[in-house]
Amino acid sequence: MSDATDATDATDVKEPALREMRWWDIEAVLALEYDLFPEDAWSPGMFWSELAHARGPAATRRYVVAETADGRIAGYAGLAAAGGLGDVQTIGAARDQWGTGLGSRLLTDLLQHATAFECEEVLLEVRVDNPRARKLYERFGFEPVGFRRGYYQPGNVDALVMRLSMRDERRPPNRTPSQGTETHG
Repeated sequence: MSDATDATDATDVKEPALREMRWWDIEAVLALEYDLFPEDAWSPGMFWSELAHARGPAATRRYVVAETADGRIAGYAGLAAAGGLGDVQTIGAARDQWGTGLGSRLLTDLLQHATAFECEEVLLEVRVDNPRARKLYERFGFEPVGFRRGYYQPGNVDALVMRLSMRDERRPPNRTPSQGTETHG
């Protein structure tokens, strides 16, 4: 018989903390990127280029990582913003984080920053063969607006383009969608 003190209560497990992505995170983010998107993973240079625009008063990017208590990067996401338009550049959660709400937390962070960047709309592309991601975006109110044929290379996979109006009359002012991000104990 096991001692009750040996059992780990699921409520004791801390969810990964979100923080700004920095250059020293690129190696760990790339490892996750290659695991999640082996055919069309971003290069180190793509992340370096994005982070170059993520700090200072003229910043036009938001990149965030989810870091576990032991320092492991469990997820990441990025947003570009210009001229009232936001674009979710990338979002990924480690496989062991699927179904935990981490994707919702990452997307919520990006949408909060889209509001700070004064974006009126946020666009994204999602692989047509990724129903998990599509459902996440739909829960947040993103709607399909078109396709980009052969967008993801080298697999020649189509992208579904989705759009979210940040000025949606159904949403209270200064609030971003937060479906799936509350924890009830």
